[in-house]
Amino acid sequence: MKAIDWTGHSLRLLDQTKLPEEIVWVECRTYDEVATAIRQMIVRGAPAIGAAAAYALVLAAQACTSKEAEVCWQELQAAADVLRATRPTAVNLAWALQRMLRAGEGLAAAALAECLETEANTIAEEDVKINRTLGQFGAELVPDGGRVLTHCNAGALATVGYGTALGVIRAAVEQGKRVEVFADETRPYLQGSRLTTFELMQDNIPVTLITDSMAGWLMASGGVDLVIVGADRVARNGDVANKIGTYTLAVLAKEHQIPFYVACPLSTLDLTLATGQEIIIEEREAKEITHIRDIRLAPAGARVWNPAFDVTPHQLVTAFITEKGLIYPPFTPAFERLFQ
Repeated sequence: MKAIDWTGHSLRLLDQTKLPEEIVWVECRTYDEVATAIRQMIVRGAPAIGAAAAYALVLAAQACTSKEAEVCWQELQAAADVLRATRPTAVNLAWALQRMLRAGEGLAAAALAECLETEANTIAEEDVKINRTLGQFGAELVPDGGRVLTHCNAGALATVGYGTALGVIRAAVEQGKRVEVFADETRPYLQGSRLTTFELMQDNIPVTLITDSMAGWLMASGGVDLVIVGADRVARNGDVANKIGTYTLAVLAKEHQIPFYVACPLSTLDLTLATGQEIIIEEREAKEITHIRDIRLAPAGARVWNPAFDVTPHQLVTAFITEKGLIYPPFTPAFERLFQ
């Protein structure tokens, strides 16, 4: 599946708020339109929004090719600030923007757009290659006949292609292994039921949908061999920010002695943060909890708390699956070695 399509002068995004009922593409011609799409979760998933933001800067550069270099650069930095503020938890967004700005620094306005387009294309191409590579490493952990529990959507829809957690599952299937997937529905935004289940069904990979509250009993009943999730940001000590409910799964996995794996590219690591306590947790509007689409589920005026992410302590993580291989604890020295 594909969620991002660059045309050369616009960015087409598969509207994930419409799935699975409708396949609708949204065409963005300005960086502001991309920023709105990210904010509204038309495009979502840490690697996917990073790539989308990279292309948004290309659109910003294309809009100022006739201006003086200094003015164009100021507008580009202002666009980056707007994009960076759309989703504060996922580090790939800020990482991609910083990489784009470094690539374009010091260039004349006429050359800037072409340079940034090349860089954005490279980011997108690298994402697919990275996901396939980490998928191969992760497939080693999936036994033939393995039953995998996953949370949220960390597949092709959350990346430029192939996926992280679902990339591991895809790679195992491509190796000829029999795999059964259990997908948490992932309240309140239902990425598991709407997106992961849809995506796996499209690939004919056996998947069973459960509510988030069923995960513990499924584990206790012997129905899960391993848990694989994605990540939005990983601190230097291995604490993991991921979709709300991930922490709960990690605690349950620990209690039932089930390995808990995190599949993520190295761009998701944020070595500037010592622990997950420093990660900014995005909070979203109450309507995501009080309603499903336009159907009200809660009384009008009900007080709501809606953090979009939680932080799983590193001691609950069995290993990280990355494009450089499997990383086991202690995580801090292992991560630091990767960037030496």
